[in-house]
Amino acid sequence: MAHEEQAQAADSSSDDQGLGALEDLILARLDDDKAQDVVLIDLKGKSPVADALVVASGRSQRHVGAMADHLLRALKEAGYGKCRVEGMPSADWVLIDTGDVIVHLFRPEVRSFYNIEKIWSVETGGHRAAV
Repeated sequence: MAHEEQAQAADSSSDDQGLGALEDLILARLDDDKAQDVVLIDLKGKSPVADALVVASGRSQRHVGAMADHLLRALKEAGYGKCRVEGMPSADWVLIDTGDVIVHLFRPEVRSFYNIEKIWSVETGGHRAAV
């Protein structure tokens, strides 16, 4: 019985390491693309939908679309497979669902209108922000 618990704990820790690598990849790619106001919201234990949520802004529709395209390419190259994507044609708000992490890329006006951070009750400063 103890052996099964150790195996489950090892699986859980390797899942967390995999999630950390995915989060790091996403944050690094967004940083490279000069994303603005990047926020990582930890959803573990709060939502069955995903383990984390990343919210970031781009300066324009073109910037948002380019960030989404670059992120999708980086995820594919890193072996994260095909992600579900919504909103690419207009690029006002692009949602990328990797399965474990959901990424929301917005134009600033659209982000302030929907205020995703408030929906998840995130206080400013109460989250991990990319530098």
